[in-house]
Amino acid sequence: MLSKQEAAEAVRGAKVLTGVTWAQLADAVGKPLAWTTAALLGQHPMGKEEAETAAALLELGKDEALAFQLQPTRGALDSAVPVDPTIYRLYEVVQVYGPTIKELIHEQCGDGIMSAINFRLDVKRVPDPAGDRVVITLDGKYLPYQW
Repeated sequence: MLSKQEAAEAVRGAKVLTGVTWAQLADAVGKPLAWTTAALLGQHPMGKEEAETAAALLELGKDEALAFQLQPTRGALDSAVPVDPTIYRLYEVVQVYGPTIKELIHEQCGDGIMSAINFRLDVKRVPDPAGDRVVITLDGKYLPYQW
């Protein structure tokens, strides 16, 4: 049996070989783009039909489809401080703006947190005369602390 990490590497290779995009995979399985991408990279379990649809589109086999259905151990970083430049920039954003985000959540919503379980994510490229921008939207349900 393949691990979710081995299946994720198979997905990345199959995307290159087949030319299938993350958006095409999301459309095929009927789920949001960010969720589908995270699932195929090993962070969410897929249903049987979703897993088989994704595997077929990527020209992968039953072992990968089975791995897509496994319950994950969530968290994708190999080290506490990421070394990949793109992921490191997000780490840097949290280091610099994390306390600000926390203060603004508390001021606007009260004593609580933003859920990463009841959560939506969107990433898009936006044209800008000074150079294209990347807009990342983190949309999590507010969860008040309950004492």
